[in-house]
Amino acid sequence: MARWEPNARGRLEQAAMELFQERGYVRTTVEEIAARAGLTERTFFRYFTDKREVLFSGSSDLQKLIADATTGAPKETAPLDAVAAALEAAAAALQQVRDESYVQARHALVTAHAELRERELIKLASLASAVAHALRKRGVAEPAASLTAEAGIAVFKVAFERWVTGTLPRDLSQHVRMAFGELRAITAGTARTLSASRHESPRRRRTKK
Repeated sequence: MARWEPNARGRLEQAAMELFQERGYVRTTVEEIAARAGLTERTFFRYFTDKREVLFSGSSDLQKLIADATTGAPKETAPLDAVAAALEAAAAALQQVRDESYVQARHALVTAHAELRERELIKLASLASAVAHALRKRGVAEPAASLTAEAGIAVFKVAFERWVTGTLPRDLSQHVRMAFGELRAITAGTARTLSASRHESPRRRRTKK
């Protein structure tokens, strides 16, 4: 029977972050992380596949939260609005479980290392796929489901970067709301421009050229 280690995951996460900052990400080993946490390497691999995954702990839970919230939005909710509400809820949940100093330290590590940036992009792509699947379950056809999901994840990425770099406000969910507002303004402006272009006479368009 495996020995119970209280809060093993949290201890490993804390130990890893401390060592990454003290020794650097590249020089830190799984053995050192486990030792700093007072645990064994076997325990480490019970929770994480490698040291990179320590920095992405909880991503599967976050993905499930966003997908479930998208699927469960009221039927009359427009696809983009359903995704926006789901991402706002996820932002609020994320801010509750991660303090600002940890998020900033993690962001600096990911930004500084190509393999971590690559892993982050993979996680975001997986999240976009999960959201698209949730939208299809709501009856949204392709390519609208994939386009909406990709746009939503792009908005979340921009909002997160603004939040973690200290841009006001301090509330991540508010950054998400603001970024979605900017996206809607952009698309509305494009729609107005295209509409005006379609209603112009050919002679007027030639004159503009």
